[in-house]
Amino acid sequence: MKALRALAACLLLASCGGPSAQQQADEFLNIHENILVPLYAITSEAYWQSMTDVNEAHVGERIGAERSMAAFDGNVWVIETARALLAQKDRLDPVTVRQIEKILLAAAQYPGTIPEIVSARVAAEARQGAVLDSFAFCADRAGERCRKTVTANEIDNILVNSRDEAERRHIWEVSKQTGPALKEGLAELRDLRNRLAQEMGYDSFFALQVADYGMTVEEMMAMMERFNEDLRPLYKQVHTWTKHRLAERYGRPPPQKIPAHWIGNRWAQAWPGLSAGVDLDALVKDKTPEWIVKQAEAFYTSMGMPPLPASFYAKSDLYPVAADSERKKNTHASAWHMDLGMDVRSLMSVESNWRWFETSHHELGHIYYYLAYTGADVPLTLRGGANRAFHEAVGDLIGIAARRPAYLKEIGLLDDAAQIDEIAWLLDEALDQAVVFIPFSAGTMSFFEHDLYEKNIPIDAFNKTWWEYAGRYQGIEPPAERGEEFCDACTKTHISDDPAQYYDYAMAFVIKYQLHTYIARNILGQDPRDCNYYGNEEVGAFLWELLSLGATRDWREVIKEKTGEEISTRAMLDYFEPLIAYLEKENAGREAGW
Repeated sequence: MKALRALAACLLLASCGGPSAQQQADEFLNIHENILVPLYAITSEAYWQSMTDVNEAHVGERIGAERSMAAFDGNVWVIETARALLAQKDRLDPVTVRQIEKILLAAAQYPGTIPEIVSARVAAEARQGAVLDSFAFCADRAGERCRKTVTANEIDNILVNSRDEAERRHIWEVSKQTGPALKEGLAELRDLRNRLAQEMGYDSFFALQVADYGMTVEEMMAMMERFNEDLRPLYKQVHTWTKHRLAERYGRPPPQKIPAHWIGNRWAQAWPGLSAGVDLDALVKDKTPEWIVKQAEAFYTSMGMPPLPASFYAKSDLYPVAADSERKKNTHASAWHMDLGMDVRSLMSVESNWRWFETSHHELGHIYYYLAYTGADVPLTLRGGANRAFHEAVGDLIGIAARRPAYLKEIGLLDDAAQIDEIAWLLDEALDQAVVFIPFSAGTMSFFEHDLYEKNIPIDAFNKTWWEYAGRYQGIEPPAERGEEFCDACTKTHISDDPAQYYDYAMAFVIKYQLHTYIARNILGQDPRDCNYYGNEEVGAFLWELLSLGATRDWREVIKEKTGEEISTRAMLDYFEPLIAYLEKENAGREAGW
């Protein structure tokens, strides 16, 4: 740290004799990297333990490690040196500038100028995470002593499969039990995060996260609104078809807004179990969870990508813990780059159903992204996606590819002679996140988090705000009035542990259809609705080249270069064009919208 301090002083006083600005920057980055690598690995391991074996000791170790990491990221000398170097950015090469900008953005998360606030944020996030990861959902009726608990997977399975409306409502309400336990913590975290961002000159924590895209908050929210507006005609057709189908199922008159417990997902971000033409679960129900993960790896290796390191299987946590196990783990699928090198892992709870088949393909997309830019020796601070959304876009892209009938036939999940109803497959895809996900991600989530941080909505308006946006963008409403004793937004894990970044997912969905359409038409020469990446090394080379860039170039340039256009919903709308025509006929004479 003495060397770093001397370098900062030299730059600030503009009294360094000899070395050029580039040489000074190289020295700074070298010192930064030598400290970052071991500290990052230690912090990642502590975080991993706290997620895979939730207990008080591991949470404490995570807090200690994250405080050390935060102290380094936000060190005053790091901030001063980075600012001094960026004052001379015209004398630095572009990749150096990008590295230093990333370092300064990381420092803004944990600025050492107010260490007591940094320490409080780290502790509060660890506490919030422990509540999320160790929470036991009580399945007994209200007022009864809890004798039976259910897992997140069990909740999801009931919501997808049950036709009993009373059971559905009860289990949906059970799924919201974490909200009250997390509400006070979210309010505390919002205030701490905003205070840290404002210390570094940002209006809010939300503005700090958006800055990673080189965008203002206004630009980001305008993009989210544009996505919603572009897709609203298609979404309204899907919404209309769905509410009439569900009303018939439950013997109710068609509502204006769809009751949330009618939907087969806790937040209505996906609407599974509605398209009778496709039973995707049946395709994999006889496959083991181990087969599902191995097949996901085979998808990538078939395109010429390397096998996963042996350590991936030795160190990952891929399957559910036993029902009688004392160990608790986070149930949200995630991919981990433990040391910014070759230690890559995934945390999942894979079971023999379609959701985990697709999720396994998706999570390995992140893993292969890590391997590609690590293998290309991208500078450590730029070992990330072209932007955060690109990481999700690549995983989601492979999710699209894994759904293609041609791929499923090739690996034996579909009979070669099976006749494919294109509309049924498109409808199922639209309902299983693709179309219905945009109003949730670009609408409800993004605008709630915007207001949470930018407008400082009071704690006694959290639930009201959440349901106002769910009604406006998704056309969804709770089964009954939900007062401020609840916090239904808090039940979405990203609100607490991946905050102010959900627009990443909306952008990823748009980008993935752009990439998919380009690959299908320009590399494979096939219909985007039924193409097959499997075994095509030209597709693999295209993807590997994209992944190997990491964050070394501006994401706008990358998407324009790789798809021939700026970020746009055009490819997504073209992809679902046959479905629009079908739904317009199906919905003729029905009241649309809400």
